[in-house]
Amino acid sequence: MLKQILQTKQEEISQLVVPEQQITEHYSLYEALSKPNRTLGLIAEVKRASPSKGMIKENFNHLEIAQSYEQGGADALSVLTDEQYFKGHRNFLIDIKKQIQLPVLRKDFIIDPIQVTESARIGADAILLIGEAMEPSKLYELYKQAYEEGLECLVEVHAKETLESILNVFTPAIIGVNNRDLHTFTTSIEQTKEIAQFVPKDSLLVSESGIGSYEDIHYVKQSGAHGVLVGESLMRQDSQKAAIQKLFGESAHAR
Repeated sequence: MLKQILQTKQEEISQLVVPEQQITEHYSLYEALSKPNRTLGLIAEVKRASPSKGMIKENFNHLEIAQSYEQGGADALSVLTDEQYFKGHRNFLIDIKKQIQLPVLRKDFIIDPIQVTESARIGADAILLIGEAMEPSKLYELYKQAYEEGLECLVEVHAKETLESILNVFTPAIIGVNNRDLHTFTTSIEQTKEIAQFVPKDSLLVSESGIGSYEDIHYVKQSGAHGVLVGESLMRQDSQKAAIQKLFGESAHAR
């Protein structure tokens, strides 16, 4: 599946038109995760669909979801912008940045410098760079470009070998462990515990995918995570604000 998505992305890049610069307030993802609202930072994801699960939320209003996340005390947002496989759009991120006072991560398959520039132009605060999607040297070039253009990066890995190959080149400020294998789409939060021991102490660790309960939150925190990225389990609920409270074991009247 990852190979197929990357092939599609290459075709999209050849036709990509970079928009005009959006003037928006910049918020730091690193700072938000360093000083979270709870014991663990939460990147709440605005996610309409996925290749493995299909349509996640039929009645989808990206602005209402983002506002509900903000009201629920999320530390940052992740916004899917891939159109073909996740039914996202870069306009979702543009709209959200105009309304929300939180760091916004652009979640997409970024493999080319033009996409980094596009991300900066549409107002993203940070971008996702996937370790399994490219060679470490290429990832580092995109990482450096991102910071030069005022963006931060969440560098995601699934396998220990991928992390080690990246660390041989540089040390990312924020490292994400994708608990979902992008080749098979099987998910296990034990992946975070397995990889955490190899993450440098100076890097923030984010556990991504497969997190749907307070027990999961507790598990990844004990494993060494500083934050979590949660999409599907929050998106499937009627109220994203209430879903966040439930995820962190708070009562409905906690906020």
